[in-house]
Amino acid sequence: MHLNINKILLIQIEFEWLMKAEVHAILKKLRELLIECAIRFPVPLYDNEGKRTEKYHLIASQDQLKCSVTLTGDSITQADISYKIKRTSNQIQRTCITSDAPWKLQQVQDAANHLQQAKNHIDNIDENYNFRSAEEVLQIIGELVAALQRGRSSLLIPKKRSIEDLMKGRNMKSLSPNLPEDQAISFFLQCHKLVIAVYQLLNVQGTVKMEATQAECSVGWLNEVLVLFTVALTLCQQLKDKINAFKTDVLS
Repeated sequence: MHLNINKILLIQIEFEWLMKAEVHAILKKLRELLIECAIRFPVPLYDNEGKRTEKYHLIASQDQLKCSVTLTGDSITQADISYKIKRTSNQIQRTCITSDAPWKLQQVQDAANHLQQAKNHIDNIDENYNFRSAEEVLQIIGELVAALQRGRSSLLIPKKRSIEDLMKGRNMKSLSPNLPEDQAISFFLQCHKLVIAVYQLLNVQGTVKMEATQAECSVGWLNEVLVLFTVALTLCQQLKDKINAFKTDVLS
């Protein structure tokens, strides 16, 4: 019995230290990670310098699709695109994007917004605040994890859109000259890559089918951002595990 009381007291002391000191230390570390992540974004976020300009070349196999791109912030401000038309043997379709009508990569801004939300959750907690319960800390971690997961998913998984939505999309107005009605183009981010996809509708013996051609290239800052998102999520999980372990010890 005496040993059990000592054990409970020891667990209580360790738990109080965790709540008073370690939670704040981990939140501080998380905040530093989020700022490191923000610095790598090519859009104004916290105190980073804002829009960067980068050039990329995307080429599909057998030169079916070629694209040179200038990415400024979260927009494609210049692109030269050429691809082979499927229904003919040698015809090449060409179009371009100019700075007068940039193509917006909404995924970048979405991820930046979720990163900002995560940082706001931490900034709303005073560094001298005394957490009252394990549940209170777990709720904060839950909010942080949700914002970080949304941010990471924005970059990892592009939203699925139908060919009709793509053809009618606002970004298609950025192309000059306009594409024929049976063709569409999409730019999106997937994992650490910038991808261009060309979609063509073909009439094959009375049945309309869609042919897609893709080209991609690696984007350095995207890879770094995704790593930092993952490290931050791991740190959140470690803190959550510690608190749940104390709750289990107390109950046992």
